[in-house]
Amino acid sequence: MMSNEFSSGVPVPGMKIGGGARRFLFLLPVMIFLPYLLSVLELHKFSTSVDAPKKRGTKSDHLVLGPAAGQGLRNRLHCQGTRALNKTHHTVSQSSNSGENVAFVTVFTIYNSSEKNAETRSSDLVTIGNTSYTKLERSMAILDSFIDFIQVTMPLSNVIILTDPESDLRMDKQRVTTYPIQGEYSRDRLMLQRIRSYIVRVHCALQVAFLTTRLKELNSHVQGQMSHYIFTDSDIAVVDDLGQLFDTYSSFHLALTFRNNKDQPLNSGFIAVRGTAEGLQRAKEFLEEVLKAYTTRYMRASRMLGDQLALAWVVKSHPSFDSRRFSKPVPFSEELNGASILFLPCALYNWTPPEGAGQFHGLPLDVKVVHFKGSRKRLMLEAWNFFHSSLNIDDMLCLVLGSGRTKYDF
Repeated sequence: MMSNEFSSGVPVPGMKIGGGARRFLFLLPVMIFLPYLLSVLELHKFSTSVDAPKKRGTKSDHLVLGPAAGQGLRNRLHCQGTRALNKTHHTVSQSSNSGENVAFVTVFTIYNSSEKNAETRSSDLVTIGNTSYTKLERSMAILDSFIDFIQVTMPLSNVIILTDPESDLRMDKQRVTTYPIQGEYSRDRLMLQRIRSYIVRVHCALQVAFLTTRLKELNSHVQGQMSHYIFTDSDIAVVDDLGQLFDTYSSFHLALTFRNNKDQPLNSGFIAVRGTAEGLQRAKEFLEEVLKAYTTRYMRASRMLGDQLALAWVVKSHPSFDSRRFSKPVPFSEELNGASILFLPCALYNWTPPEGAGQFHGLPLDVKVVHFKGSRKRLMLEAWNFFHSSLNIDDMLCLVLGSGRTKYDF
C-alpha cells in the first residue's frame, strides 16, 4: 500500500512530507533552470570579451601628490604640497673646494641602440613636462640627471662611466669621462659585470695611487692630489656634499649602506672607497670576495639581487660579525679580513622614496643620497626638472616625498 501511494511521486492529501522530500521539491525548479542560466551567463561572458575592449592597466603620465610621510616626526622633512615647512641640514654647495677629491663611478650601457634609426611608435613615448622620450632617450636622460645632481652639489667632482666598448656612448659634459671595459653587459649579467668593472677600476686606481705615492716620495715638494671613489647606480641623486664622509670617518677603507632587512641588508647601489693605496687594495680584495660568492652561490639571481646577496654573505659569514647591528640606522665600523668597513644607514646615504623603505618614517633632514630605484625612474626626471626651475633642494625633496605612492614608472 505504501509503495503505491508514492509510486507517482505525488503526495496524497493529508499525508506528511519528510524533510528530504521537501528539500528536493524546493531545489527542483533550480535544477531545471540552472543549465539555461549557465548558458546565458557563458554567452554574456563571451560577447563581453569579443565586443568590449579589455581594460588595460594604466600608468599616470604626471605626478599625483599625496600626504608626505613623516609629518610631525622629529628630524623629518615636513611639507605642505611641494613647499618645505622646515629646512634640511644642508644646502646646495657653491664652494670651489666642494667635492674636489671625490670621483663618482657608475656602470652604464646602451641597449637597442638601433632604435635611433627606427620608427618611433607612440606607445613607446613617455612625456615628462614638455619633452617626449623614446626608451633610449629615457635612459640617457636619467644618466644626464645623475650627472647634473652631482655637478650642482659637488661641482668639482669627476664622473667616470664604465661602459661596454660596443656602446655608442658619447658624453659632452665637463668632468665626465667614459671608460670602456670588456665584459658581459646583457641584462641577465649586468649586475655581475658591474662588480667586475668595479674591480677593474679599483685595480687601475690602485696603480695610479702607487705611482702617485712614489712620485711624491721622489718629489716631496710637489703636492699630489688623492681621489676617493664612490661607486653608485646611475639612478641616484646626490643632494649633499659627500666629500665630508671621508673627513668625518677618517679610518675606513670602504663603506657600504645597510637597512633593516634580514635577507638583503646591504644595498650595492652605493660603495665608497678611500683613495689611499691601502684603501684601494682592501676594496679590491673585498670585491673579489663578493665576486667569488656571486659566481659560486647566487648565479640564479644574476639578473637581480645576486650582488646584494653576495655582499650580505661575505659580511655575515665572518664569525665576529653581529647582524643585529643592521636593525638600528646608526653608522658603525667592523674589521673584516683586514679591511676596515664602515656601514652607513640607507636612510641617509641610500634613501629610497615612499613605496618602499622609508614609506612610514618620512625623509631625514640630513639625507645625502636619494635612490630612484625600481619604479621610480620617471620621478628622478621629474625631480630634476622641478629643481632646475626652483633651485630649492628642500622643495624638490617635498615633491619626491609626496609623489612616491604613484605608479608612474616606465
